[in-house]
Amino acid sequence: MVVLKLQFLLVSFLTSIMGAAQYMMQDAALMNYIDRRFLALEKRLERCNQDVLDYVEEFRDFSKMVLSRLAGLNIYEAEVKSEVENLLTRIERAQRDIDYFGSVTDSNTCIEVHEDLVKQQLFEEAEEKKKLKLMLNASCDHMLEGIKSLKIVKKTGDKHGSWMKDPGKKHTKIYLLNGSVNNVIFEFSNIMTFMESNHTLKARKVTLPFPWEGTGHIIYQGFLFYHKYGSLNEIIKFNIQKRNITDQMLLPGAGRIPAYQLSPSTKIDFAIDEQGLWAIHAEPETGGNIVITKINHITMAVEHTWDTSCTSKDAEAAFMACTTLYVVYNFPSGGTSRIQCIYNVLDAVNTYEIPVLHFPKRQGSHSTIHYNPKEKQLFAWGDGSQIIYKLHTKQKV
Repeated sequence: MVVLKLQFLLVSFLTSIMGAAQYMMQDAALMNYIDRRFLALEKRLERCNQDVLDYVEEFRDFSKMVLSRLAGLNIYEAEVKSEVENLLTRIERAQRDIDYFGSVTDSNTCIEVHEDLVKQQLFEEAEEKKKLKLMLNASCDHMLEGIKSLKIVKKTGDKHGSWMKDPGKKHTKIYLLNGSVNNVIFEFSNIMTFMESNHTLKARKVTLPFPWEGTGHIIYQGFLFYHKYGSLNEIIKFNIQKRNITDQMLLPGAGRIPAYQLSPSTKIDFAIDEQGLWAIHAEPETGGNIVITKINHITMAVEHTWDTSCTSKDAEAAFMACTTLYVVYNFPSGGTSRIQCIYNVLDAVNTYEIPVLHFPKRQGSHSTIHYNPKEKQLFAWGDGSQIIYKLHTKQKV
């Protein structure tokens, strides 16, 4: 009986122990399950946070792209507006050129003209010539008698180029335009800075929107006037300080043949004298003779054109001084440059009595020669050398 009671107690004890162990195993399994679920939730939360960060980064990139596109649209709108304004300007210039052609082209139609109408036309032409003389004759009482001396200021750049001062400004700045095709202007504070060996380091560089063609460009009253590269006869007026194009025009008859046979890259040459801006070129209709055109530098309108008797054959350059064209000739192989054709637009100079004027102490050729009316000197570019010629003048006869 006692044994049975002990067996019963032992069985009860073992049963209770096994039950407790079973409950502990179940609790451990539950805890393990809960832990795995928490780990899974943490991973999902971490992935969710990463997705949110990715979405935020994508939204930032999208915002930047949208802002960039909007800025690009604003720039494009400004460019389109500028192109439209430029187109309207060119249409205006084209209409002006058409009107000019209509005024200078002789009509081939045979019509009867009343005698009073002919007299009126002759009177108007005489009045126009009188106004022209009054316009051009102011402060022009001298002519070139000789070239006294030369000074080679520096030797830099290509064989062809152009350098000058602005005779319409009081400053002493020097401008250098290297090459017959380029789009960079070098601006120096004065001639001493230009003469330094490392001069380009101290120069202000101005980049043009379109390159120039030839070496005939000129700077006057803060504007660069030049022949646009690749065009027949398009002239651009460029504001050097603001660095933008302010006007354009087409020069009738120009651009088909070189202005000078020995400088074939220059189809249109610009000149400044006491009366302002001139254009020099040659035309097939004149047998290759040089044509000069007076241009209003403010409105870019043609004021008058003259067909000269000076041939472009064996010519290398030319310049205007006091309403008079001086054409410089040379030999194709190079030699002493000489002025042997002079044309005065007011017939105030007897060109037949003027001797040939030689450039002193130098053998070679010039790619450009510009007259500075303020300093009464020539700024020339000869075989890569920048030269100043001093002039000797006298009263017109």
